[in-house]
Amino acid sequence: MRDHDSATATSAIAVSEPASAAPAPGTGSATALEAAGTPGPARGTLLAALGVAAFSLTFPATAWGLEGMGAWTVVTLRSVLAAALAGCCLAAFRVRPPERRHWAGLAVVTAGVVLGFPLLTTLALETSTTSHAAVVVGLLPLTTAAFSAVRTGARPSRTFWAAALAGAVVVIGFAVQQSGGTPSTGDLYLFAALLVCAAGYTEGGRLARHLPGWQVTGWALLLALPVTVPGAALALLAEPPHLTGHAVAGLLWLSFGSQFLGLVVWYRGMAVIGVSKASQLQLAQPLMTLVWSVLLLGEQLPLAAPVAAVAVLVCIAVTQRTAG
Repeated sequence: MRDHDSATATSAIAVSEPASAAPAPGTGSATALEAAGTPGPARGTLLAALGVAAFSLTFPATAWGLEGMGAWTVVTLRSVLAAALAGCCLAAFRVRPPERRHWAGLAVVTAGVVLGFPLLTTLALETSTTSHAAVVVGLLPLTTAAFSAVRTGARPSRTFWAAALAGAVVVIGFAVQQSGGTPSTGDLYLFAALLVCAAGYTEGGRLARHLPGWQVTGWALLLALPVTVPGAALALLAEPPHLTGHAVAGLLWLSFGSQFLGLVVWYRGMAVIGVSKASQLQLAQPLMTLVWSVLLLGEQLPLAAPVAAVAVLVCIAVTQRTAG
């Protein structure tokens, strides 16, 4: 069976409408915010890679945000601000609410990607360094592929799994060796974040077959507002912020880069090339995060990083070429 767990060759999003056909109500935004037509595999890979690049800044941006705000403030405010942007886009393009059958999947995306992962990783980063937190990202591709296989019944090839496992071993071994790898409360937060995010990614990739990726993200953010708005109000009272340039910049990137734009291109890419293959691109994310940690946080880049980067890129190339 080919590795098309969240998207098949015949249903990767939607086939372009004839030029003379008018867009259906509520779907015109897909033309404005995403290129018309069905992207090919190369473009789907590029979109997923752009999502990974955006996500690679998440941990450094969170560390910046924590310089001037408490963990709960960072988590709730980033979601509220991202929801404001998403709501404006949905309203501007007069997008109709999703069909009832999609709301359960959107709830999973909300719980895993909008609420669970940001909260758990932010709590972890209160005591862990960004390099240590990168362990969870190293495990995420395999976990996402496993969730996808269970959810969709897909069966990636042995070569795919071997390359994915090898890449994960390289990333995990690199991150753990450099950070000590001693289990802690932060590690428990990270492993829990790994599980909820993999579930959210898998469901989001499936939904992106039926809805434009930015709408999946937007509706999931809006669905979280009954939790995030009162949560932000309480957090601001309990954790009075001390705003700095770093704190504001970190919050803005988390809100608009990681929480919205990154997820838009990520879900779009997953819908084209499949959840399992897209997830393997994240094998490069921990190493990218380490580079950003050096540039933005002043952390020391380990000498083993170039070797690990080459090994990971080889694994990514294998998984992308594997037919499944």
